[in-house]
Amino acid sequence: MKTMQVLSLTLLSVLAASAQIFKFGKCPKPDVQANFDATRYIGKWYEIQKLPTTFQKGECGTATYSLKSPGVIGVLNSELLDDGTINSIVGSAKVKNPAEPAKLEVSFDLSPPGPYWVLSTDYDGHSLVYGCTDFGLFRMELSWILSREPTLCEETVEHLHSILTSVGVNVDKMVPTNQDTDYCSAMVQ
Repeated sequence: MKTMQVLSLTLLSVLAASAQIFKFGKCPKPDVQANFDATRYIGKWYEIQKLPTTFQKGECGTATYSLKSPGVIGVLNSELLDDGTINSIVGSAKVKNPAEPAKLEVSFDLSPPGPYWVLSTDYDGHSLVYGCTDFGLFRMELSWILSREPTLCEETVEHLHSILTSVGVNVDKMVPTNQDTDYCSAMVQ
């Protein structure tokens, strides 16, 4: 029993220092976007807010999606780093179950696949993305609020926050992404 406590405390300390959102308990099973249409989802999205991650360190974040084949979306994520360089990564998102097309699994070259669930989108204005992975007694949560424009009205952000709150996500942990036009103009896509 003592070994388990030491391992749990060690894991908790490492997780707490990693800037990821880790919580006790299993992942929730939120409802996802009904009748998700990947062809309407493709194109450029601006990151408005996110739960902190270890793999995103910059500002001006964008995600550009392209339709590769039925059930497969190409992913290009880009951000502007503090030193003025552009950090980009290419991957793909695949539908795991055709009966639930809003539940995608995204993968990049050097990372294991992870859940990318579209909880809400109107395709033309906003998208709310959630992912959660179980790690024994803990779960790791990821979430992004995206927009087709560099800004999103506060009422929409509040509505998307209410969806996250309903599944137990602490929206106070969400951090805004700088999408200031002057600052981000260095990023060319």
